[in-house]
Amino acid sequence: MAASKISACAAMAAAAVASLPNFTTRAYADAPFRFSPFSSSSSPEPSPDIPMSTKSEPKPPTEEPKHSSSGFDPEALERAARALREINSSPWAKQVFEVMGKQEDTRLLEFDVDKAHRKAVLTQNEIERQRKMAEEQRNLIQQQAQGKAQNARYEDELARKRMQTDNETRRQQNVELVRMQEESSFRKEQAKRATEEQMQAQQRQTEKERAEIERETIRVKAMAEAEARAHEAKLTEGHNRRMLVERMNGERDKWLAAINTTFSQIEGGFRMLFTDRSKLVMAVGGATAVAAGVYTTREGARVTWGYINRILGQPSLIRECSIAKFPWSGIVSRGVSKLSTVAGATKSSESKTRLGNIVLHPSLHRRIEQLARATSNTKAHQAPFRNMLFYGPPGTGKTMVAKEISRKSGLDYAMMTGGDVAPLGAEAVTKIHQIFDWAKKSNKGLLLFIDEADAFLCERNSVSMSEAQRSALNAMLFRTGDQSRDIVLVLATNRPGDLDRAITDRIDEVIEFPLPGEEERHKLLNLYLKKYLYNQDKTESRWGLLSFRGKQKTITLKDLPEDIILEAAKKTEGFSGREIAKLIASVQAAVYGSPDCVLDSQLFREVVDYKVAEHHQRLKLATQGGR
Repeated sequence: MAASKISACAAMAAAAVASLPNFTTRAYADAPFRFSPFSSSSSPEPSPDIPMSTKSEPKPPTEEPKHSSSGFDPEALERAARALREINSSPWAKQVFEVMGKQEDTRLLEFDVDKAHRKAVLTQNEIERQRKMAEEQRNLIQQQAQGKAQNARYEDELARKRMQTDNETRRQQNVELVRMQEESSFRKEQAKRATEEQMQAQQRQTEKERAEIERETIRVKAMAEAEARAHEAKLTEGHNRRMLVERMNGERDKWLAAINTTFSQIEGGFRMLFTDRSKLVMAVGGATAVAAGVYTTREGARVTWGYINRILGQPSLIRECSIAKFPWSGIVSRGVSKLSTVAGATKSSESKTRLGNIVLHPSLHRRIEQLARATSNTKAHQAPFRNMLFYGPPGTGKTMVAKEISRKSGLDYAMMTGGDVAPLGAEAVTKIHQIFDWAKKSNKGLLLFIDEADAFLCERNSVSMSEAQRSALNAMLFRTGDQSRDIVLVLATNRPGDLDRAITDRIDEVIEFPLPGEEERHKLLNLYLKKYLYNQDKTESRWGLLSFRGKQKTITLKDLPEDIILEAAKKTEGFSGREIAKLIASVQAAVYGSPDCVLDSQLFREVVDYKVAEHHQRLKLATQGGR
């Protein structure tokens, strides 16, 4: 009951306070009036001027509310004051004010909670706004990056397509240019070949007609001369016999008289020398003069012989030649070769169909045989010879092939090296002209082999080329400008790219000599084994009677099957023919160095392994030197 009343009083006080918000606010703000609704006094003191009965008297309803000059309703203030007085006069005033204070605190707490909640909501909204702004900024940056990447990819794609288009255009232009050049070269080559064939046909026809005319002329002239000589011989045969007898008698009488006179004068001279001292001195002086004349004659003959040697002899640039140095030299060697040819006719016929002991790739072997037959037929038909270029690594058989071509075609052979031209200086031009003049004197035709041709026939634009070398090159170009019926020019080089273009233009056949393959190496090993090891007994028996040396040791072969040789052929990959020959020569030296001169598989393998390692070391050093 008391609690309900306290609650009712608190509600009335709250309603009174709520009905005058403006009043309370105005009162606190504008006037010195201090109204404390939470006063601790139990009952206010009544105003002495106003009696208590007037407080409860109701005002007439017709009376209009009064307003002060400040604009608030004084009746509301009065109602609030009455309510407060009633509360103060109530026995539960203290509890009412405590409840009102607690309600105010609760309201303030609720206000603070609401304020904190609103602040948290604002903070959350701000965080959300910041997050959304960051997300939008990140999305914007990603979109910009994607746009830039797309632009870059698009530009790159455009550039790539443009480059592909340009490359395709250039490639088509290059293909078209190459095609046009090939067509032009083909047309030029066809025109040149047709012109050459026509000229050759005309030359052959002309030469054939000339040969027939000359042959007929010689035949008629020979018949006329034979008839004239026969008639003259019949008329003068008796007269010549009588004249010959008379001349022989006269010559005999003259020589007898001369002999008698000579001996009588010699006898008188010796008698006078021994009897007269002055004449003896004159005789000694004459003998001295004769000795001086003999010495002078000998020196003059030596000088004259040098001059004849310079005119008729072999040029100094020629290192090896099958032609005799002088017309009368080499008679004995030619006689021996003819006897050996007659004795071994069957062997020579077989050698005409093969390239001697040269081991080449089958395709290259067929090509060389075809060139040898073509050269031989060219010589037989008196057609212009074709010049050749051999190129490849050292020791692959270029020099041997050139010799075999000259042998099979029946030509003389001469070899020079390009390294001998540069030291001659200004004399190189004269020496080159001497070689070509000397070559034309060969009755069979000459195959001129120039080894290391790039030494003086290199490109004329080279900085290291001297004026003398350039003059020598020009002399070579002058002498080889036209196709010759006397000389076959064969150039050999390890570097064909260094040759001058004018030199390569004069080459008709270009042949590459590669390193031997496994099959060729196997054949070369067997060939040089037979040459250096197997044929020792035959060589000793052939020259045993003419040899003045001591007894030679015989090499004994022991346990050297074909598998070992095949294994050596596989190991020697990259070896040239010359290196294989040196390998077998090293095997021979190792056998001669052993106590019993026995060649077995172990010794053969040791030498092969050593030479293979030496070959690889040489290649490594060459590579390091090239760097």
